[in-house]
Amino acid sequence: MSRLLRSSAVISAMTMVSRVLGLARDAIIFNYFPAGGALDAFFVAFRIPNLLRRMVAEGAFSLAFVPVLSEYKESKSPEDLQKLLNHVAGTLSLILLAITVVGMIAAPLLAMVFAPGFLIGAASEVNTEQHALTSSLLLITFPYIFLISLSAFVGAILNTFQKFAVPAFTPVLLNVVLIAAAIWGAPLFDEPVTALAWGVVIGGFAQLLFQIPSLIKLGLLPKPNFSRGHEGVKRIMKLMLPTLLGSSVAQINILINTAIASLLAVGSISWLYASDRFVELPLAIIGVAIGVVILPKLSGDHVKSEGKAFSETLDWAVRIGLLMALPAMVGLILLAKPILSTVLGNGVNGWQLVEMAGLSLSAYALGLPAFILVKVLAPGFYSRQDTATPVKIGLIAVVSNIVLSALIVYPWYQLGYVGPHAGLALATALAGYINAGLLFYQLKKQAVFHTVSARLWLKDMGRIVLSVTVMGLLIFWLSPADTWWQAAGLASKVGHLIALIVLALMTYFSLLFVMGVRKQHLLPEN
Repeated sequence: MSRLLRSSAVISAMTMVSRVLGLARDAIIFNYFPAGGALDAFFVAFRIPNLLRRMVAEGAFSLAFVPVLSEYKESKSPEDLQKLLNHVAGTLSLILLAITVVGMIAAPLLAMVFAPGFLIGAASEVNTEQHALTSSLLLITFPYIFLISLSAFVGAILNTFQKFAVPAFTPVLLNVVLIAAAIWGAPLFDEPVTALAWGVVIGGFAQLLFQIPSLIKLGLLPKPNFSRGHEGVKRIMKLMLPTLLGSSVAQINILINTAIASLLAVGSISWLYASDRFVELPLAIIGVAIGVVILPKLSGDHVKSEGKAFSETLDWAVRIGLLMALPAMVGLILLAKPILSTVLGNGVNGWQLVEMAGLSLSAYALGLPAFILVKVLAPGFYSRQDTATPVKIGLIAVVSNIVLSALIVYPWYQLGYVGPHAGLALATALAGYINAGLLFYQLKKQAVFHTVSARLWLKDMGRIVLSVTVMGLLIFWLSPADTWWQAAGLASKVGHLIALIVLALMTYFSLLFVMGVRKQHLLPEN
């Protein structure tokens, strides 16, 4: 089996464990905590440092750091490599410490900027208290950006040296800690969601410490050097600054949605969070896993001037991404309410959570193929140290999301239709296609991405679309009505949902096999 496919499978497997535990975590949170003001406040307080983590650490930093690290690995001495790691560790630590301190001091201001609805109508005691709660929770959660960014730094080193399993498994620890905080920590606090905030910080410590032994085993443990002027650090910083936006469009869009949702009905932020989590599962298993694997490979191909191998790797990534993304999209749309009812609708939150989150889940799911393609196509630029193009495209996508949100949500809200928060999800999905389409166009325009052949692409897409269509019709026909999911017990719902998912997957892949898709179709050419 190809190393790329094997590495993707390892990351996907580890990510699956993490995401399943993440779903268990969310199930426990939503079954223990009502979807309302306090839970909305926690999700805002968690989302802000989480956004910075994805922008600074897993996004911009990793995409700027890995190509430079790969170059040092391929063409420099071990001593030069170690010096690079030492200087990066020192510089990154200082920057993160400054961001953390400023963020903690500015917690009330950040809460006002990213959740303005909590303060609108200051005469409302509830909203004033909700802003104060958000500020206090943000003060607790903000150090997470420092811890998880250093964890991402360590993970980027391990990934570059083909040690994918440990970084992919690391997020499991945050889920375990938050589950413990929800069950055993919450009763210890006057405001139970405070336990979740402390769980975020403890989980950040756990994720960092877990990866250190693997780094020591490689003999690459950095000794932070705080002196300025290292050539490699300058290059990383030069690449990183514009990459901040280009790699984080989806997260910025979600944060914009959070701010707008704070102006809508209480619970809207929680409904959007719940639905986003189920889209994040296939996005991480498919898009993030492929993107993590191909970035070092593409960087190496670029350094060696192997243009054909570079293009073939991208072509493989897009084909395998679409093959997995399209059935995931259809499954999430058709099974939105059954999934939410089974996982989140069994505790203090009833059918209202299922209905409201189901609307936004279906809308988010429409954009899943685009979100995955963005994760797959972006490394085609960052591996060549081209940060300008994704930034320009990212700006267009962010503006598009804002404009689409206004065009969709405002009339939805004014006309009094149910679930205007779902309009925010739909705007994000449409902006995702704009982002992915422009990335694809620019890769073709720059002549670094050549598909195998138009005829083969049409043939493959025809097979996928036909298989997905049959699978979708089968799900629609066999899935019980909403009234059944609302009344059934947990065991019955779990059994029916698992049966539907297994049958759908068997149908999809069986049809692909009948139409001639074999293992070699899933392997890259190089």
